[in-house]
Amino acid sequence: MAGTNDIVIKIATVNGTGSASANGLLRKAIFRMGVPVVGKNYFPSNIQGLPTWYEIRVTKDGYQARSDRVDIMVAMNAQTYAQDMADVAPGGWLIYDSTWPRSRQLDRDDITVIGVPLSRLCNERFDGVRTRILMKNIAYVGVIAALTNIDLEVIKGLLEETFAEKQHLIAANMEAIHLGYDYAAENFSGPSPPKVEKMDATRRHIVIDGNTASALGCVYAGATVGAWYPITPSTSLMDAFRAFCAQYRIDPGSGKRTYAIIQAEDELAAIGMVLGASWMGARSFTPTSGPGISLMSEFIGYGYYAEIPTVIFNVQRTGPSTGMPTRTQQSDILSCAYASHGDTKHVLLFPADPHECFTMAPQAFDLADRLQTPVMVLSDLDIGMNDWMVPEFEWDETYVHDRGKVLSAEDLEEMDAFYRYLDVDGDGIPYRTLPGTHPKGSYFTRGSGHTKYGAYTESATDYQEVIDRLDEKWETARKLVPEPEIAYSKFNNAAVLTVGSGNGACREALDRLGAQNVGLNYCRVKAFPFSDSVREFIDKHEVVYVVEQNRDAQLRALLILDFNLQPDKLVSLLHYNGIPMNAGFVVEKVLEEISKGRAA
Repeated sequence: MAGTNDIVIKIATVNGTGSASANGLLRKAIFRMGVPVVGKNYFPSNIQGLPTWYEIRVTKDGYQARSDRVDIMVAMNAQTYAQDMADVAPGGWLIYDSTWPRSRQLDRDDITVIGVPLSRLCNERFDGVRTRILMKNIAYVGVIAALTNIDLEVIKGLLEETFAEKQHLIAANMEAIHLGYDYAAENFSGPSPPKVEKMDATRRHIVIDGNTASALGCVYAGATVGAWYPITPSTSLMDAFRAFCAQYRIDPGSGKRTYAIIQAEDELAAIGMVLGASWMGARSFTPTSGPGISLMSEFIGYGYYAEIPTVIFNVQRTGPSTGMPTRTQQSDILSCAYASHGDTKHVLLFPADPHECFTMAPQAFDLADRLQTPVMVLSDLDIGMNDWMVPEFEWDETYVHDRGKVLSAEDLEEMDAFYRYLDVDGDGIPYRTLPGTHPKGSYFTRGSGHTKYGAYTESATDYQEVIDRLDEKWETARKLVPEPEIAYSKFNNAAVLTVGSGNGACREALDRLGAQNVGLNYCRVKAFPFSDSVREFIDKHEVVYVVEQNRDAQLRALLILDFNLQPDKLVSLLHYNGIPMNAGFVVEKVLEEISKGRAA
């Protein structure tokens, strides 16, 4: 139920009408008032003309997941008016442009409908078709501000920051905001929505999307080479990296760039470029999504077998095939874990929010170098492209990149001989060299087949020896990857386990279930291979509800395969419609399973 600083505002518009700026202004104003807020964008895959929605969740408790209700619907798209009205929770409010009449048949007795002639007001005040469309969207910001008590001075301050060099736009936007604000204040006398009241809960927090955070993490990690082929929803990651490099990757003496960014002709070329750059010693990466992983698979397997480090950011979207590129899912877990043919297993990291996108980027590069293998960071569209409130990033000036077992010229000079794929430390990780370091560091193979000494072979015995050693390295990786997040409500025999962006919905669901005296323990997996602590957590419980966003229970399958678990212990709760998961879904499914006796 809505209340002060607990409101869900959903805005229905048409793609390409400039509503993103208006919606962002509204969200930022609430954040500037010290109130936790998150934004979820549901947009079509075309450039303009189709319905789009933006959901602003005002949450004094700081929850990050999508809500399972809509308190205030701003219905600006006549095409979706009936649907938008149906989405409003009982007791809620619907705001629409009353310039044109709406059918009375669409009215509901259990909500408050507010008509504001936004088009007429803007047509009377502004010239030009495009300007009128843009200002109509700004005007509904004023309506919401009036109804929920959002501070107009805060809005004005944001406009002054945005249009510091275009003063005339400040005045025009404020005029549009006052059109909506004044009309709502003067003409609406019905039951009013809950208010937004100033708090101090956003201090030392920022609002950022996961792709931007990942890009900044790449800079922090020392990445200097990026290659990619554009694909939704990962393209903005490289866009952000390019912008950060233009600021932080310029030699102060010469003014020359110290980075390389290449748009490849396809995804296979992109992964080939970054593997080559990594083999030469640069920290390199490529961002992509599920279809890109499919096309990269042969080279990913090569990176695994030739033991070349690089980092792949997979911002997951719906599938199969090209799927729906602007919808979110966690449907690439298995395809990434075993990408390529043959016996391959890949290290995966699962950030839960943009803050972890930032922190896991340097972890991914360090692991790739340490383990000499491709490492994949699996976020998703919800994390990558939506607006999250997270703690400020910390930049540790003492951080030193872990380049792993790289031999210097001095090391090689002192050695009798160098063997590229020989395990001398017992951890499955050989030593490597960088091209041109020293003549002793050279080796030759034809194709990718090789012995432990780095020589070409087609021997069955030699092949099996190398493959077995790679499996030993996998067990070393199990000890190096990030540990899971584990929380105990009270000891009982049932638990919830999830991954990535499922964290927000599950955390909130546990609070709701706890209020109903349903105490469940919690584990959020952060990496594959799964650490021993994940196995220990599962072993403590008679039933574990595995919550994930795909149809085929991929996380559950991976847990069973990696730990050789009895399947009956793991109960799947699956959300896969492409819309970010909410806490209500988890609560409902857990209670259903409990009613069936699937809890101890």
